[in-house]
Amino acid sequence: MTDSIAVRALRRDDLAAWQRLWDGYNEFYGRTGATALAPEITRATWSRFFDAYEPVHALVAERNGAVVGLVHYLYHRSTTHLTPVCYLEDLFTLESVRGQGVAGALIEAVYGRAREAGVDSVYWQTHQSNAVAMRLYDKLATRFGFIVYDKVL
Repeated sequence: MTDSIAVRALRRDDLAAWQRLWDGYNEFYGRTGATALAPEITRATWSRFFDAYEPVHALVAERNGAVVGLVHYLYHRSTTHLTPVCYLEDLFTLESVRGQGVAGALIEAVYGRAREAGVDSVYWQTHQSNAVAMRLYDKLATRFGFIVYDKVL
């Protein structure tokens, strides 16, 4: 029997647990060493979660009182919707809980928050090499086949 997963809003006293997950997320995507995020980006990201004027939000998943996953999301306008849309920007769980429903619970929680905000679409992207995660994503959303381009300025 698996222990229940509780998803809740990030709190200021979650900083150490969030930082551990955030560091793991960035390491997973190769943002280490020379390509690591600058500390001021991490500090700004953290502070945005608690700024009422920012559209960026964070939830965490807990199991047995320990924070084991995070999700960051934001709302923005779209040229193809009358209501804002929700971009699920970051999703990460501890390796020890993968495949146990934590990521799915976080995604479903974002769906719930988006519905409450009057949003009718949640979207995200992942790296093409993230095949394990895509098996879950394919169950929870529709893959439309768009390719992402990025130009660092």
